[in-house]
Amino acid sequence: MNTSGNKNHYLSTTNFPYFYAMIKMLPKLAVKYIVLTITICTVLLYLPALISFWISPLQLGFIGFLTLVFPYTATTLLLLCIFWFVAKPKIGVFVLLLLLLGFKNYATLFGTNTNNDFNIEKLTNNIRIATWNIQSFNGLSKNKEAKKNIKADIISCIKKYNPDIICLQEFNTSTIKGDAADNIALLKKQYAHYFFSEDYERKKGSYKSGCIIFSSLPIIKTGKIKYPIAESLIYIDVLKEKDTVRIYTTHLQSFKFKKEDYEEIDNISQKKEASAKASMSLYRKMKLAFNQRAIQANIVQKTIQESPHPSVICGDFNDVPASYTYYTIKEKRYDAFLEKQFGIGRTFISLAPTLRIDYIMPDIHFTTQQFELVDENLSDHLMLVADIRLKK
Repeated sequence: MNTSGNKNHYLSTTNFPYFYAMIKMLPKLAVKYIVLTITICTVLLYLPALISFWISPLQLGFIGFLTLVFPYTATTLLLLCIFWFVAKPKIGVFVLLLLLLGFKNYATLFGTNTNNDFNIEKLTNNIRIATWNIQSFNGLSKNKEAKKNIKADIISCIKKYNPDIICLQEFNTSTIKGDAADNIALLKKQYAHYFFSEDYERKKGSYKSGCIIFSSLPIIKTGKIKYPIAESLIYIDVLKEKDTVRIYTTHLQSFKFKKEDYEEIDNISQKKEASAKASMSLYRKMKLAFNQRAIQANIVQKTIQESPHPSVICGDFNDVPASYTYYTIKEKRYDAFLEKQFGIGRTFISLAPTLRIDYIMPDIHFTTQQFELVDENLSDHLMLVADIRLKK
C-alpha cells in the first residue's frame, strides 16, 4: 500500500481551497500595498507644507515647491482617506487626522462667503482700492489690431470701477512728455496724485518700469524700500477726510519663466519627454525665486509693522496662500478675498487653476465691505477691487 502517495494526495486536496483563496486575494493585496505606498508618499509631501508659516525656503529649500502643490496633495490625501475608510478604517482615521491638521492652510485657500455680489456704486465713507499686474500693457491677444487697443481697454476697465486708489504692477512708461508710450498720462487727468517706483530703466532713463500707485485722494507722503535684488516696496500716505491711511504695493520675485520654460512645463504636464537640462533650469529658477521672495517678505513684514497709520498692502506676491511669503506678510491682517468671496479665487490665469498670488490685505483698523475679481482677458492676472472702511 502506497501511503506516501495517499498523503500527498490528501495535502493537495485539503489545501487547495486555501491556496486558491490566497491566489484570489493577491490582486487585492497588491492594490492595498500600492495605495499604501502612494499614501505614504503623499503624506511626506503634505506634512512639511503645514509648517510653511514657520519655515522659510531659506531654511528648508524644498518647502516652497510643497506649498505650491499643496492643493493637489491635500485633494489626493482626501481621496486616499475615502479609500482607506472602505478598505481599512483604522488607516482611514489616521489619514483623516492628518487632514484635520491642515485646517489653517485650508482656511487661507478657500473663501466661504456665498453672498459675494459686488455693487459698483461706491459709498463715500468707503475707500475703493484696485490692484492689478497689467503685464506691461502687452495683453493676451496675438492679434495686432487687438494689441493696439490694449491700453485703452485696461484703462477703461479700471475707470469703470472708479477706485480711489489704483496699484499697478509691471507698469511701464516713457518719461518723455507727449510720447505715445507716456502711460502715466493715461490716468493722470483723473488721478493727479501718484508715486512711481521706477525700478528699471532703459533707453538712458527715458523708459522706466515698476510699480505705481495712483490716488484721487491727496498724497501727503511717499516712500520706497528697495529689495536686495531688483524691485521695491512703495507706499503713499493719503488723507481720507480727517484720517491718514497708508497704502503699500509691491511686486515680489517671479519665476521669470521664458517661452521655452512654459513649453517645458506643458511637456511635463502632458507626460511628454522633458529634457533633464530644461527641467533643471526650471528647478533652479523656482528655487531662486522662493528664496528671494522669502527675503523680500521679511522686509515687507518689518516695514508694514512699523506703519504709523492704518495700512493696506496689496499687489502681486507671486506666491500662494499656503506659502511662507503669504503668512509672513499677512500675519494678523485680513485677506479681502477670504472675507468676501467664495472658492479658490485664481488670480493668475496661466499654469494652474489654483494660483491665487495677488492680494489686498487691510490691517485690523479696517473692515472689508466688498471684493471683486475682474477678468477682462486683458492680462495674465486678474484685477482685484475691494471696498474697505475705517472702523470708528
